[in-house]
Amino acid sequence: MTRRNDGTTRVTIADVAARAGVSLSTVSRALNGNPTVDPALAERVKDAAAALDYTASPVARSLVLGRTQTVAVVVPDLGNPTFQAILRGLSRAAAADDYHVLVADSAESVDEERVLAATTRRRTDGVILCAPRLPQDELDRLVGGLRPVVLINRSAGEAPSVRADYRSALTAELDHLHDLGHRRIVYLAGAPRSVANAARLAAIAEFVAGHPDTEVTEIPCGVDFESGAAAGAAVLASGATAALAFNDLVAMGLLSAVQESGCRVPGDLSIIGFDDIPFARYTTPPLTTAAVPAGELGVQAWARMRELLEGAEPGHPLTLLPELTVRGSTGPAA
Repeated sequence: MTRRNDGTTRVTIADVAARAGVSLSTVSRALNGNPTVDPALAERVKDAAAALDYTASPVARSLVLGRTQTVAVVVPDLGNPTFQAILRGLSRAAAADDYHVLVADSAESVDEERVLAATTRRRTDGVILCAPRLPQDELDRLVGGLRPVVLINRSAGEAPSVRADYRSALTAELDHLHDLGHRRIVYLAGAPRSVANAARLAAIAEFVAGHPDTEVTEIPCGVDFESGAAAGAAVLASGATAALAFNDLVAMGLLSAVQESGCRVPGDLSIIGFDDIPFARYTTPPLTTAAVPAGELGVQAWARMRELLEGAEPGHPLTLLPELTVRGSTGPAA
């Protein structure tokens, strides 16, 4: 046993080897579950370790396994509750498999997405990448050097992916507004180069083509509360009876701004968000939105990363459909 500076002793792998009557390498292989070790011998090593109350050093274990037991997750905005929910689902699932999660925030920057994906991969066993701004051709080139890699809300080559079907969910929101009699709608757009924003715009174009009686006008906006609030005057000046926001944060900012101006929601203006973040049901009135299963996206992303790390065939690409959640912020057109 080794004596520490504080006078206490620490059980080492050598102590376990001596008690079990085996070599150091056999102890290492047995405790790390190496299938080449005879089962009876492995049991003897584990009994010796238990008797001595031996706990392997995480650093030493990582060196033996050639792994850090850590995966990186790159997200565009840690302040957004949707990404917080994805991380919560992912980190809890990873922890159950004795893995840690290193989180990197790209701050909605394409350059940061590119840099963080590469730098975090060098420090971890794999990368789970949520990079909505990165151009597709760059993403296609990048994933080859990141393996193992799992993508959230993106696809590239044969990399495993999980995503929410933003396009279908937005169509459901438009159908809801149309059924309520709304024919003049504004869309508060997200970041121009975002794939999520592109999916929403595609859904709008398809809807308008099939509903020539409906006009949807795009207003450049953003992705946060302040952006939605700043768009309030433009929305009121448009004469629209309904506003479709890129996400719940934008919708909540808009809701606050227009009500402060004396606009009644939904009497004068219906507002609909996207994501169903925890605060959405507590606004006044409660926010109609599309509920994205963000936690499940995180759980499923980890399941595919775990399979890659174990050398197994990863699960098929998974698409989850957000569910329209109707609350008090939408009503019949004035």
